[in-house]
Amino acid sequence: MTTFPPLPMTRTRLTILARQKLPCSKGTIPRSQMIKEKDDIDRYLEKNFKGLSKEEVAAYRNSYKKSICVDMLRDGYHKSFAELFGLIEQWDSLRDAARLKAIFWLQKPLEERPDTLDHFYHYLTRAETAEREGYFEEVYNSFYALACYFSDPEDKWVRNHFYERCFKIAQLIKYDGGKKEAESESHMGLLYEEDGQLQEAAEHYEAFHHLTQGRIWKDQDGHFLNLVACENLLRIYRLLADKMLENEDYKQAIKILRKACEIAKEGNDRTMEGEASYYLGLAHLSAGDYDIALNDLNNFSQISIEQDDDLSLGKAYEAIARVLQCKGETTEAIKYLEKVVKIARNNFLSLDIVRASTMLGDIYNKKGKYNKASKFFEQAFDTTVKLMNVSLMDETKVHYGIAKAHQMMMTMNSCIESDNIHGLDGLLSWKEHRSHMEVDSVEGESRRSTRTSMAQSSTENLDVASVPDDENKTEM
Repeated sequence: MTTFPPLPMTRTRLTILARQKLPCSKGTIPRSQMIKEKDDIDRYLEKNFKGLSKEEVAAYRNSYKKSICVDMLRDGYHKSFAELFGLIEQWDSLRDAARLKAIFWLQKPLEERPDTLDHFYHYLTRAETAEREGYFEEVYNSFYALACYFSDPEDKWVRNHFYERCFKIAQLIKYDGGKKEAESESHMGLLYEEDGQLQEAAEHYEAFHHLTQGRIWKDQDGHFLNLVACENLLRIYRLLADKMLENEDYKQAIKILRKACEIAKEGNDRTMEGEASYYLGLAHLSAGDYDIALNDLNNFSQISIEQDDDLSLGKAYEAIARVLQCKGETTEAIKYLEKVVKIARNNFLSLDIVRASTMLGDIYNKKGKYNKASKFFEQAFDTTVKLMNVSLMDETKVHYGIAKAHQMMMTMNSCIESDNIHGLDGLLSWKEHRSHMEVDSVEGESRRSTRTSMAQSSTENLDVASVPDDENKTEM
């Protein structure tokens, strides 16, 4: 948001006197005390400021807000006074509504904000003068300056008021080719977007984009307005598509994201085009169109490689792995996820490491490879411990615990099936201490005992076969 330097205002003697009186007395002062203060002020003024008019005495006695309003009316700026008075009333109504809701009101009263009142007086009167003379661009600039001045979150309602005033005035400016109208459409889009009215915001952003097509206009920061319009449209289309995907309206979501891809190509920005392909690919993934999703995501990965953007490349590989996992191609999915982990480690992206490691653990867990699953879940858990992220820590802890349980289950099965002293010792030891059982050692003993029993069995069979028939008969 553009900020303006303090106004080099030359104040009248009346205004200077009113500012010296700040902060004003509260309205709850008893009447007797007010009369006494009035008499004291009159005596002070008579003694020290001889020659003051009644208006100047009133200005010293009244609040700064009242002095500003009186100045506007005395100088003939009736529209400015009406607008300022309306804003003050709206401010009071918002404060009263907050009190009814038991909300602590943090904003200073206008009586305690003389600089704000100065800005109101300066720009409102300048806008009214320009409007009388038909200089609508000057009117627009004055209202826009006020909108930029009120950039604090608690003052957004004032900013939005002047954005709407800019939008109405911009319709009257015809000699600039529609630049002011385009800017006002952008402001109105932002206003509706912040208010959560995405469809209305999209309409204003589309009008902004339409007005800037084929133009080389730039904003105050030197950015091309057409590129700004494309970025705004992509953002609002993505938000709309997210709402549609939540409602499982996949067809409309894909349709609007395809429009976003077309807008991105028009902007001649490869990074923006890649982002549009990425979100379109995710929409196709949600709809179950895996092959189309792979095409979009591969396009995103190629653009990321061209731009040498490792962060975007990691996002692309992770999304491709999800699609491959849904298709049942787990081997290829594992390859892409391992690339994601490598990129994340090189760029110190801990959250990406957690996500990719968890996905790898899930794949190996489903394949029955519990040792590898446990390894990747442990990697994810250790990373969340370093991050001190409690919610993620609890989630990865559960995954890690399940994998260790599966791993121990295999060990227990091996001990039970081994049918030898080593397996029995392992089971008794675990039952007594409930400690971790070494999988490799138990399984090794199980395999060795199994091989030994098989060898003994085969030897006995050979011995029986080598006995002569007569001896067999004798024994019988």
